[in-house]
Amino acid sequence: MSTPPRSDHRDDAPRRSITLTKLGEMRALGEPIVMVTAYDHPSAQVAEAAGVDVVLVGDSAANNVLGYADTLPVTVDELLMLAAAVRRGLHAPLLVGDLPFGSYEASDEQAIATAHRFVKEAGCDAVKVESSAVRARAIVRAGVPVMGHVGLTPQTATALGGYRAQGRTAERARAVLDEALELQAAGCFAIVFEAIPAAVTDVIMAQMEVPVIGIGAGASTGGQVLVLHDLLGINAGFQPKFVKRYAEVRGEMLRGLQAYAEDVRNRTFPTAEHSYGIAPEELTRLRQQLGDRQRA
Repeated sequence: MSTPPRSDHRDDAPRRSITLTKLGEMRALGEPIVMVTAYDHPSAQVAEAAGVDVVLVGDSAANNVLGYADTLPVTVDELLMLAAAVRRGLHAPLLVGDLPFGSYEASDEQAIATAHRFVKEAGCDAVKVESSAVRARAIVRAGVPVMGHVGLTPQTATALGGYRAQGRTAERARAVLDEALELQAAGCFAIVFEAIPAAVTDVIMAQMEVPVIGIGAGASTGGQVLVLHDLLGINAGFQPKFVKRYAEVRGEMLRGLQAYAEDVRNRTFPTAEHSYGIAPEELTRLRQQLGDRQRA
């Protein structure tokens, strides 16, 4: 299928674009796939420069950048806006758009229409759905690549007993395996495993033929994904067990903003260094004009 042209902000980009074929080759060669969840243009540019392979515009934008309590309220239009912004910042990584809750479950027709919007309006290369092999198959047949998602699926977390690891009993582990195999059979090009015991992942991986991206699912998956805001320490508050902090950006943001506020209140910003000048003769003319106006 054809996709819109990629951003040309890096005409000298050394890496070729990541494609579905490339991801399959990486899996075959045992090359780890690096995936990150991001939601805006600056973050996309950072992911591009860092050499990330896949960028997901996840429905987790709901609580990470839009202020919702969880992922359920986020709308298609909100995610399309964010995905389009990310698209403008990417050159090489594959871009995947998350289909939000309520946008694909009702029917194959609804699922296909939503997936087509992510491709046509936001420039996504693929979409992601949680668990539903039936909808995944319909979307794939309609010409849109699909990434699956099993284990802890936030859109149905309540039904799963809350935000907790899945597959911790033999029965539930078998259910996760069955869901993964169903998504694979439906034609998904890759599947996300979230919050699954590492030993269970080890068992399931022996039966997987497509790339598997883990998040809290152990080290045997073909790649890993974390939310940019989690791994960079942008957000405060709850931190899942599977998150590793690689930076503390929020602290730096806070220090910078506090320093700015202090300078403004002390009138030490702006200085001449941050101000524009005017030729002396032009300033003299302005004052003369104002003086003439006042005398008139």
